[in-house]
Amino acid sequence: MATLWFSLVAVMLALYVVLDGFDLGAGVIHLFVARTEAERRAVLASIGPVWDGNEVWLIAGGGTLYFAFPALYASSFSGFYLPLMMVLWLLILRGIAIEFRNHLQSPVWQPLWDTVFAAASGLLAIFFGAALGNVVRGVPLDRSGEFFLPLWTDFAGGKDTGILDWYTLLIAVAALMALTVHGALWVALKTDGEVHNRARLVAKRLWWALAASVAAITLASFHVQPHLQSSFTERPWGFLFPLIALAGLVGMRIRGGHREGLDAFLCSCVFLIGMLVSAAFGLYPYVLPSNGDPATSLTVANSAAAPYGLRIGLYWFIPGVLLTASYFVYTYRSFAGKVSSGAA
Repeated sequence: MATLWFSLVAVMLALYVVLDGFDLGAGVIHLFVARTEAERRAVLASIGPVWDGNEVWLIAGGGTLYFAFPALYASSFSGFYLPLMMVLWLLILRGIAIEFRNHLQSPVWQPLWDTVFAAASGLLAIFFGAALGNVVRGVPLDRSGEFFLPLWTDFAGGKDTGILDWYTLLIAVAALMALTVHGALWVALKTDGEVHNRARLVAKRLWWALAASVAAITLASFHVQPHLQSSFTERPWGFLFPLIALAGLVGMRIRGGHREGLDAFLCSCVFLIGMLVSAAFGLYPYVLPSNGDPATSLTVANSAAAPYGLRIGLYWFIPGVLLTASYFVYTYRSFAGKVSSGAA
């Protein structure tokens, strides 16, 4: 039962990255692909009906983590308190920027909030990537399951590192590249004209940087976290997940030349899901490994709630997630198609 909930949490977080990832990426690129006020409105209109709903999966993932793995929730939310507060502020600033920019017509007001929107979107991608890097690398858990990390130390890695070191920064850059390409493909899918052409060009040019960063983080991850190698060696069927990610990455390049853009965007979704599931598979049964004594690591077994609670929770989770998924399908179908360059 605990393994099932581990898989459900991983799936919800992967859905969040795929769905909210494209509007984060759209925020990163919108100052580059949109040159006029009408074009910037078109980019915002491409994510306007769905951006806040996409964040439901982050809330659902956090809530499920609290219910299914309370020890992990308590440890990670206290140990990562500073970056979590920074993420919270970035989410707030991003939402404010989207809502406030149209309240006044001013040569200062709108560019200010456009810049805030782009900066907050890019920093969120970086922070989420660094968070994943910390989970893969491990943290200095003590016997009570607690830890503390400064924001950075000497960036050298090891047991006395901070939240930011060479490895987590590498993952952060890769996350920024992945979500920027993902967002560019979404904007290309939803717009036409010059915005569409520029977004396709951004995705095409950044693809090579993304491919290089994927190769770099793969090699670095196996070096930093030895458990990854043992996981794939003991369960070789798990190599299916990296192959899925690779197929998505290659598909983005092959299908990126098609003007409609749906195939390339779906390949990007497959790539992101494949990468995240590969990480979850490689870490299992760890949910938060220790970079010191392996015996202090939090695992699926020692951090999960009681089996009875997990079983009863599943009865409520299934209808809840089906209702949420139905709403998302309805929303995306209702706002299907391209937005015009004069969209508000």
